Amino acid sequence: QVQLVESGGGLVQTGGSLRLSCAASGRTFSSYTMGWFRQAPGKEREFVAWLSGGGGITYYTDSVKGRFTVSRDNAKKMMYLQMNSLNAEDTAVYYCAAARYITSASAASAASYNYWGQGTQVTVSS
Repeated sequence: QVQLVESGGGLVQTGGSLRLSCAASGRTFSSYTMGWFRQAPGKEREFVAWLSGGGGITYYTDSVKGRFTVSRDNAKKMMYLQMNSLNAEDTAVYYCAAARYITSASAASAASYNYWGQGTQVTVSS
């Protein structure tokens, strides 16, 4: 139903900013809740952020609150992750994901999502 492609990753210095994009091909994009996850080398995939189908409800992991902002443009079938004040701990491959009928109670679980992108590398240098 949905294909996802991330972009916008790259190399940035500590304190810098990046905006990640996730392009979706599904015709019912607005019906899907969306999430961002990341995976650092040697670590488990970690929940980053989630937002409802309409973009009105968001949820963030504690380590990114106040620094990251998730948003979506359903007309463009796009989701974004604005990342500010980046530090070395943010270095990871970032993935976007989509699911239907998900709530914040299950948003942090990767198993809740049905569709995944290929990931985009974010590297923060000191």
